[in-house]
Amino acid sequence: MGQKDFAGIGGDILFAARNELYMSLPYLDTALCALNFAPGGGVTVSLATDGETLYYDGAFLAERYLRSRVWTCRAYLHVIFHCMLRHLGKKRGKVAELWDLACDVAVESILDQLDYPCLNIAPSPQRQTFCGECRRDMPVLTAEGVYRRLLRLALPEYALAQLQRAFWVDDHGLWNPEERDGEDRSHRQDQKWRDLSSRTQTGLETVLADRGTGGEAVLEQVRVAVRDDVDYRAFLRRFAAPREVAAVDGDAFDYGFYTYGLRLYGNLPLVEPPETREEKRIEDFVIAVDTSMSTSGERVRQFLACTYAILRSAGTFTRKVNIRILQCDDQLRSDDVIRDLEDLRNYMENFQLTGGSATDFRPVFEHVAKLQEAGAFASLRGLVYFTDGMGIYPEKRTPYETAFILLGEPPLSVKTPPWAIRLVLEAPDLDRAAENLPEELDLDELPEL
Repeated sequence: MGQKDFAGIGGDILFAARNELYMSLPYLDTALCALNFAPGGGVTVSLATDGETLYYDGAFLAERYLRSRVWTCRAYLHVIFHCMLRHLGKKRGKVAELWDLACDVAVESILDQLDYPCLNIAPSPQRQTFCGECRRDMPVLTAEGVYRRLLRLALPEYALAQLQRAFWVDDHGLWNPEERDGEDRSHRQDQKWRDLSSRTQTGLETVLADRGTGGEAVLEQVRVAVRDDVDYRAFLRRFAAPREVAAVDGDAFDYGFYTYGLRLYGNLPLVEPPETREEKRIEDFVIAVDTSMSTSGERVRQFLACTYAILRSAGTFTRKVNIRILQCDDQLRSDDVIRDLEDLRNYMENFQLTGGSATDFRPVFEHVAKLQEAGAFASLRGLVYFTDGMGIYPEKRTPYETAFILLGEPPLSVKTPPWAIRLVLEAPDLDRAAENLPEELDLDELPEL
């Protein structure tokens, strides 16, 4: 049989796999049809994509189809999930072999949870063991989380090769963003799959109860894929209150009259610049930390360090503040008062995590209510609660803004109160927020209010 015949057979196999997948996963309809089929593309085994075309080797597909029709369905959906989760564009700047493996682990973990006959293949013990170890560290098995774990493990070459073989499905050789046709094309392609993922999320949230067997795993990953990058610095500033500070306000008067007076009278401007201006500063504020057993002490330290770095910047911190840092698991463990930058610096240098029991968020809010009744706050703007999200929430809305900060996407079972702000941060978001901040800040630079 000629190569031309194999190319046609390979295309027919992919069409058949797509149709079978559509019958089982109707919420993926647009994503399943988003790639064109083409033989070649430098592919000699398996499948490969550049985000626009699915390249295949017809002879290889025919041989695998005869051995296992399920394999072709899984391989097709494997490639689609890579695109939906935007793995291709995120490869830039990462260790290629570790990122490729992390993406395969994330996608295969989803496929293993989809209970459909066209996708059922028993995972190997090695795959089960590695995925189980990853899930102990992260509630949602994302490529970014697995990649960070692989970096920490620093596996020897042989062990890494074993994992790559256990999870290998497709060729990632066309993923290299630096070799594609410019940033504009890469951006358009990323936006295309972002939109498709968003549509899939909507479909899952509307049909999941009836047709979404195993779809919880897809929804968890898709929510991560479509989430915007978080600017934690901008988010934290929303809790700042407007105050007058001693500084020249260049926007509060008309420069035309000012310069006219200088021209007419020499050194006598008609309008003197105001000596105060209004800026937003953080004064009354509460930071609560979940110290239950499920919360990592290193993650808490990273969050506090980033928050400390942002608060100490001259754009948000005043000379005198009233910040309470509370630690709580199922009961309040500590209440530290921060009055100025030096207190904050000392707290960070001597920080110790206390607790380790189950999680109950209510003691923190009860304690803050008592502080308000006692007049401990002049005008409390908000409370941020760093947690994994799993615990008992208060039922009543707070009179101040409340935000639950989650480091990493939590399981679907985690339901934060509808009246609270829910912010999901990844470790890179915290790193990015702490960048370009001054190492030290002179206390004299902070305004006296």
